[in-house]
Amino acid sequence: MFSIDPVFQRLAASPFRQRFHLGPKEYGYCQDKGAADISRHAADFVASRLAPSEPQNDGKQTPMRGHPVFIAQHATATCCRGCLEKWHHIPAHTEMSKIQQDYTVTIIMHWLNIEMQRPAPVAKPRKPKQKKPDHGDESQQLNLL
Repeated sequence: MFSIDPVFQRLAASPFRQRFHLGPKEYGYCQDKGAADISRHAADFVASRLAPSEPQNDGKQTPMRGHPVFIAQHATATCCRGCLEKWHHIPAHTEMSKIQQDYTVTIIMHWLNIEMQRPAPVAKPRKPKQKKPDHGDESQQLNLL
Protein backbone atom coordinates (compact mmCIF):
# COMPACT_ATOMS: atom_id res chain seq x y z
CA MET A 1 0.00 0.00 0.00
CA PHE A 2 1.23 3.51 -0.78
CA SER A 3 1.56 6.34 1.71
CA ILE A 4 -0.24 9.62 1.16
CA ASP A 5 1.65 11.33 3.97
CA PRO A 6 4.34 12.90 1.74
CA VAL A 7 1.78 14.68 -0.45
CA PHE A 8 -0.05 15.99 2.61
CA GLN A 9 3.25 17.25 4.04
CA ARG A 10 3.88 19.18 0.81
CA LEU A 11 0.29 20.51 0.75
CA ALA A 12 0.73 21.70 4.35
CA ALA A 13 3.59 23.93 3.17
CA SER A 14 1.35 25.74 0.68
CA PRO A 15 -0.36 28.83 2.11
CA PHE A 16 -2.85 28.73 -0.79
CA ARG A 17 -3.88 25.11 -0.12
CA GLN A 18 -4.03 25.66 3.64
CA ARG A 19 -6.63 28.40 3.41
CA PHE A 20 -9.37 25.97 2.32
CA HIS A 21 -11.75 24.64 4.97
CA LEU A 22 -15.30 23.39 4.95
CA GLY A 23 -17.94 25.97 5.73
CA PRO A 24 -20.98 25.26 7.91
CA LYS A 25 -23.13 24.13 4.96
CA GLU A 26 -20.49 21.76 3.55
CA TYR A 27 -19.69 20.40 7.01
CA GLY A 28 -23.38 19.70 7.63
CA TYR A 29 -23.71 18.13 4.19
CA CYS A 30 -20.91 15.70 5.02
CA GLN A 31 -22.57 14.84 8.32
CA ASP A 32 -25.95 14.30 6.66
CA LYS A 33 -24.76 12.26 3.67
CA GLY A 34 -21.99 10.23 5.28
CA ALA A 35 -18.63 9.12 3.93
CA ALA A 36 -19.99 6.49 1.51
CA ASP A 37 -22.21 8.99 -0.35
CA ILE A 38 -19.52 11.68 -0.39
CA SER A 39 -17.00 9.16 -1.71
CA ARG A 40 -19.40 8.25 -4.54
CA HIS A 41 -19.81 11.94 -5.35
CA ALA A 42 -16.03 12.37 -5.41
CA ALA A 43 -15.63 9.36 -7.71
CA ASP A 44 -18.32 10.73 -10.06
CA PHE A 45 -16.71 14.19 -10.15
CA VAL A 46 -13.26 12.74 -10.79
CA ALA A 47 -14.54 10.43 -13.54
CA SER A 48 -16.52 13.13 -15.33
CA ARG A 49 -14.43 16.28 -14.73
CA LEU A 50 -10.83 15.03 -14.46
CA ALA A 51 -10.39 11.57 -15.95
CA PRO A 52 -10.72 12.43 -19.67
CA SER A 53 -7.46 13.16 -21.45
CA GLU A 54 -8.66 16.67 -22.27
CA PRO A 55 -11.33 17.64 -19.71
CA GLN A 56 -13.78 20.35 -20.71
CA ASN A 57 -12.72 23.74 -19.27
CA ASP A 58 -9.59 22.21 -17.76
CA GLY A 59 -8.23 24.50 -15.09
CA LYS A 60 -11.68 25.97 -14.46
CA GLN A 61 -13.85 22.87 -14.14
CA THR A 62 -13.93 22.75 -10.34
CA PRO A 63 -16.04 25.40 -8.60
CA MET A 64 -14.64 27.02 -5.47
CA ARG A 65 -17.78 26.26 -3.45
CA GLY A 66 -21.08 24.43 -3.57
CA HIS A 67 -19.99 20.91 -2.55
CA PRO A 68 -17.51 19.61 0.03
CA VAL A 69 -15.66 17.65 -2.66
CA PHE A 70 -15.00 20.84 -4.65
CA ILE A 71 -13.38 22.49 -1.63
CA ALA A 72 -11.37 19.34 -0.93
CA GLN A 73 -10.18 19.27 -4.53
CA HIS A 74 -8.72 22.76 -4.22
CA ALA A 75 -7.21 21.99 -0.82
CA THR A 76 -5.55 18.83 -2.15
CA ALA A 77 -4.53 20.06 -5.61
CA THR A 78 -6.84 17.58 -7.31
CA CYS A 79 -8.91 20.30 -8.96
CA CYS A 80 -7.51 20.15 -12.52
CA ARG A 81 -5.11 18.14 -14.63
CA GLY A 82 -2.37 20.73 -14.22
CA CYS A 83 -2.49 20.46 -10.44
CA LEU A 84 -2.73 16.68 -10.60
CA GLU A 85 0.42 16.63 -12.71
CA LYS A 86 2.34 19.14 -10.57
CA TRP A 87 1.39 17.82 -7.14
CA HIS A 88 0.56 14.15 -7.73
CA HIS A 89 2.60 13.27 -10.84
CA ILE A 90 -0.49 12.14 -12.76
CA PRO A 91 0.30 13.09 -16.37
CA ALA A 92 -1.96 15.56 -18.13
CA HIS A 93 -3.27 14.97 -21.67
CA THR A 94 -3.80 11.24 -21.08
CA GLU A 95 -6.91 9.55 -19.75
CA MET A 96 -6.65 8.77 -16.04
CA SER A 97 -6.53 5.08 -15.18
CA LYS A 98 -8.91 3.57 -12.63
CA ILE A 99 -5.97 3.37 -10.19
CA GLN A 100 -5.24 7.10 -10.66
CA GLN A 101 -8.92 7.95 -10.19
CA ASP A 102 -9.11 5.83 -7.02
CA TYR A 103 -5.93 7.49 -5.71
CA THR A 104 -7.47 10.93 -6.34
CA VAL A 105 -10.65 9.99 -4.48
CA THR A 106 -8.52 8.63 -1.61
CA ILE A 107 -6.70 11.97 -1.34
CA ILE A 108 -9.98 13.92 -1.38
CA MET A 109 -11.61 11.67 1.22
CA HIS A 110 -8.55 11.79 3.49
CA TRP A 111 -8.70 15.60 3.51
CA LEU A 112 -12.45 15.54 4.18
CA ASN A 113 -11.91 13.10 7.06
CA ILE A 114 -9.36 15.46 8.58
CA GLU A 115 -11.75 18.40 8.16
CA MET A 116 -14.59 16.49 9.81
CA GLN A 117 -12.40 15.98 12.89
CA ARG A 118 -12.29 19.74 13.38
CA PRO A 119 -15.02 21.47 15.38
CA ALA A 120 -18.06 22.32 13.29
CA PRO A 121 -17.65 25.76 11.72
CA VAL A 122 -19.99 28.47 12.90
CA ALA A 123 -22.01 30.40 10.35
CA LYS A 124 -20.97 34.03 10.18
CA PRO A 125 -23.81 36.46 10.82
CA ARG A 126 -24.91 38.19 7.66
CA LYS A 127 -25.06 41.94 7.53
CA PRO A 128 -28.57 43.21 6.93
CA LYS A 129 -29.13 44.71 3.51
CA GLN A 130 -29.22 48.46 3.60
CA LYS A 131 -32.08 50.26 1.94
CA LYS A 132 -31.19 52.44 -0.97
CA PRO A 133 -31.50 56.13 -0.09
CA ASP A 134 -34.74 57.73 -1.16
CA HIS A 135 -34.07 60.53 -3.62
CA GLY A 136 -37.35 62.30 -3.21
CA ASP A 137 -40.76 61.89 -4.71
CA GLU A 138 -40.69 60.50 -8.25
CA SER A 139 -43.34 62.99 -9.31
CA GLN A 140 -40.91 65.82 -8.60
CA GLN A 141 -38.26 64.40 -10.95
CA LEU A 142 -37.95 65.96 -14.40
CA ASN A 143 -39.53 64.15 -17.29
CA LEU A 144 -36.89 64.10 -20.00
CA LEU A 145 -38.98 62.30 -22.63
